[in-house]
Amino acid sequence: MLLKKRVPKDFYKLFRTRNMDAYMMFLVAIYDENNAVYTALGLTIEEGQAIIGETISGMQIEWMEDAEETQNPAENTVFETSGTPSAILNTLISWGWIRSDYDERQNTYILSFPEYSQLYVELFKKLQSEDDSRERESILSIYSALYTYQSDQEKNNEILKSALHTSKNLELLLSNMQNGMRTYFDELSRSKNFIEIQQVLVNEINNSDSEKYAILTTTDSFYRYKESVKELISQILDQNDRQKPELVNALNQCEENTAVYLRAQKAVRYNEEADELVYRIDREFDLIERKYNKLVEQKAIFAKRALARIQYIFQEGSAKEDSVLRLIQIIDNSSDPDAILDEVRGRICLTAPFKMFDDNSMYKRRDSSESRFEPLAVEQKEETDKAAITDFVPKPLYTKKQLKAFGDRNTKDGVFRTTKDTVQTVEDLEKMIFLWQETVRRQTRQDNVKLGGELHNEGGFAFTELCIDVKDGGIDD
Repeated sequence: MLLKKRVPKDFYKLFRTRNMDAYMMFLVAIYDENNAVYTALGLTIEEGQAIIGETISGMQIEWMEDAEETQNPAENTVFETSGTPSAILNTLISWGWIRSDYDERQNTYILSFPEYSQLYVELFKKLQSEDDSRERESILSIYSALYTYQSDQEKNNEILKSALHTSKNLELLLSNMQNGMRTYFDELSRSKNFIEIQQVLVNEINNSDSEKYAILTTTDSFYRYKESVKELISQILDQNDRQKPELVNALNQCEENTAVYLRAQKAVRYNEEADELVYRIDREFDLIERKYNKLVEQKAIFAKRALARIQYIFQEGSAKEDSVLRLIQIIDNSSDPDAILDEVRGRICLTAPFKMFDDNSMYKRRDSSESRFEPLAVEQKEETDKAAITDFVPKPLYTKKQLKAFGDRNTKDGVFRTTKDTVQTVEDLEKMIFLWQETVRRQTRQDNVKLGGELHNEGGFAFTELCIDVKDGGIDD
């Protein structure tokens, strides 16, 4: 029977209540305590209530009233106060997260977790704990696995499978880092003051992806192990290539359907499987390298944008704090704007006389002996440039007479039309293209040249059907 069919209907109420995080912590605490060595006989209801009480006081949980917890209360919780350890434990039992069974030997009720509930509680435990995937998702783990396989005498392919799995996990980690970085770009663009920008930077520095990124760029530097991983991959492939002929020869020398033959056949398949795994690791490693370089580039761009955003806010100021904008709003909303402008004009005064040049200007004293500036006339460029450009244009390899003969051969009723038999050699194809270019260059009507579908002939040539109306004068001599 599927575990999904065993889940009670009220089981998912935990995800709809306002105290969802608190319930998760209670379940993890009871689950860990129930798996301890000294509780091999199981936790009693009193011990479960004590664990919940300790969690509430230790985590300083503030309980919130919620309608989901009072719709279908347990039979023995009618007169209990909501938020007490007893009421919380009974709610978890009524929802099906915890099971309470009577133990005749101990003469009390024992708490246990159904199999479907264990899956969720283990997930809650991982969500609440620190990320433990740094060792699994690292370049150092891939390098260690490949080095172990190369040094292993038995050449266990499970080591290569572990390296491939780690490579995929690291590739997925880098993809998630890139997607997370894009969200911080959006938050940074919406920030309107320095405090908001500071909060975005703090969140980006303290998140788990940034911690993993710091590990990848320091102790688990990609560039430190990049060449070593490539060298190990090459060495493993060379070893397998040298070993494969020996395994094939041993297989050919054995009699079929014998124990020795089957072992030799398995060794050959094992060798081929190792080659396939190493090639897949190599491809994954190339993807990791591209994503790693892209992530480094995104980090640098993010830092530059944050700095530019801060400089802009310091120079321009926030729109709400801009005094000029506030003055304009006051003038627009005033009944007598001219009076406000006159008052402002009277209070504004210059602290220094107007100067044509200031300290930041680039100027020098002009002497009378210096000659005045006289613009020079622009020299006309000679036509030699055009000639130089035409030197790079390829010259036609055929005379006009040859081109006209080719055009007349394929012209009927004043229309040049290509068929499957028009092009039999490369020269015919070049002549057709040249005639088409010349006609387009000197045509007078838009409908003079028409293109049709693609034609194929027995000579292996493929070209587009060309139709040129030459009734006006034919092809030039």
